[in-house]
Amino acid sequence: MTDTLELSHWIGGDKVGGDRPGRSLNPSDTRDVVAHSPKGGAAEVDQAVSAARDAFTGWSEASPEVRFDVLDKAGSLIMERREQIGRLLSREEGKTLPEGIGETVRAARILKYFAGEALRLHGQNLTSTRPGVEVQTYRQPVGVFGLITPWNFPIAIPAWKIAPAIAFGNTVVIKPAGPTPATAEALIAVLHEAGLPAGVVNMIIGDGDVGRAIVAHKDIVGISFTGSQGVGAGVAEGAMKRQARVQLEMGGKNPLIVLDDADLDRAVQIALDGSFFATGQRCTASSRLIVQDGIHDRFVAALGEKVAALRVGDALDPNTQMGPAVSESQRETSYDYIAIAREAGGRVVTGGERLTLDKPGWYVQPTLIADTLPDARINNEEVFGPVASTLRVKSYDEALEIANGVEFGLSAGIVTQSLKHARDFQRRAKAGMTMVNLPTAGVDYHVPFGGSKKSSYGPREQGFAAADFYTQIKTSYSAG
Repeated sequence: MTDTLELSHWIGGDKVGGDRPGRSLNPSDTRDVVAHSPKGGAAEVDQAVSAARDAFTGWSEASPEVRFDVLDKAGSLIMERREQIGRLLSREEGKTLPEGIGETVRAARILKYFAGEALRLHGQNLTSTRPGVEVQTYRQPVGVFGLITPWNFPIAIPAWKIAPAIAFGNTVVIKPAGPTPATAEALIAVLHEAGLPAGVVNMIIGDGDVGRAIVAHKDIVGISFTGSQGVGAGVAEGAMKRQARVQLEMGGKNPLIVLDDADLDRAVQIALDGSFFATGQRCTASSRLIVQDGIHDRFVAALGEKVAALRVGDALDPNTQMGPAVSESQRETSYDYIAIAREAGGRVVTGGERLTLDKPGWYVQPTLIADTLPDARINNEEVFGPVASTLRVKSYDEALEIANGVEFGLSAGIVTQSLKHARDFQRRAKAGMTMVNLPTAGVDYHVPFGGSKKSSYGPREQGFAAADFYTQIKTSYSAG
C-alpha cells in the first residue's frame, strides 16, 4: 500500500479543495485508495472559466518564447520524474509499470514538441489579384477551450490536448476522467511549477455534471472530447447549439488483416501487441483479426499459445505482462462480450474465464475468440478490453470488405509481403490511419491523429494538424 493523495481542483493557479467524497482505487488491489478527490459542478466550472477568460489576453499576447519556455520546462520536469509519475499512473490506471513510464515519457515529449510549435506558427504571403495590394494570412488564438479526457491514457491525452491549446495562446478548463484524477493532477501541478501563469490551465474534478457544464458554458469557444460515441454525440450537439468548435475522438473497432503470405511469427506478435497490451484498453487496439484461409489455423493456434502465456497481475509487479481493467464495470464489459460472442457461435481458443489472484483487483483473462461472423456484435461493438475475435476469409478483397464494414474507422492494419496489396490497402481502407506490418495501436505524437466515419469528428488532433482546431485564420489585405 502507498499513501493516499488528497486532490484539489486547480482554479486561477490555486488549489481549491473542500470536501473530497470521490475515491480512485488501485485496480490491481482495490483495498488501496490512490486518492480522495473533490466533486465539482457548474459553480466550479464557472469559476474556472472566469479565471481562464481573465488570463487569456495576457497569455495570448505574450511572446511565443514565454509559451515555449513553460512547455519545454514542464516536459523536462516530467521526463526527470518519469518513474515517479509512471508509477502513480500504473497504480491508478492499471497499466504495467513499463507502460506507465512509457506513457509518461510520451507526455513529456508532447509538451516539448508543442513548445517548438509555439515558435513555428506561420501564415502565408499571397499576391492579390489587384495590383499594389498585398494579402497575408496568419493564425490567432481563439479563447477558452474545454477539454474532456479519458482514463486510458491519463497523462498523454491531457498533454496532447493542453499542449497545443496553450502553445498557440489559448487558455483551458480540463475535466479529467473519474477513475484517474491523480495522474491528471500531477500534470497540472508540473505545468504550474514550470511557470505557467495563473488561470491559463484550470482543472475541475467531477462526474458528468462537470462535462455538461463545460459543454454548455457560453464563454468556452471550443470543446475537445475523447470518449464513447454516445457521450460524444451529446457533446457535439451541445457545442453546435451555441456554435462552439468541437473535436471528437470516439473509439474504434480496428481490423488487422493477415494474408497468406505474411510472416507467421511477425503477424502473431503484431496481433498480440495490438490486441492485448495495455489490457486492450486502447481506441486503436486490434479487436478484429481478419485472417486469410491458408494461414488461418496456424495463426490462431500460434496466437492462442501466446495469449495463454501472458502473465496477468499487479501492474507494479515487474513480472506482469498485462495489468487489470481500470474498473469493475470495465472488467464486466469484457466478460459480457465474451458471453455474447459464445452465444453467437464463437469458439473461445483461450481465456474467457474469471481470474482469482492473490489480491482483489479487476483482472480479466486475455481472450481469443475464433469462428466469428462479420455481423456478430463482437465484431461491431467496441469492447475496450483484452478480447480479440478472428474471422476467416478466402481472399484479400473479402478481407478488405469486412474490414471496412463497420461504423468505426480509426486505425486499420495489414500484415503481408505483397507490395500490391499493401498499397491498395493504404488507399482503400476506410480508416483515418493505416498500418502496414505494424500493430494498429502505436502512433507518433508529431503527426495527425484521427479516424473516419463514427470514430472521429472535427479537425485532427496532434502534430501540425492541431493548429487547425486551436487557432483561427485571419486574412489581411493592405495597399501601399
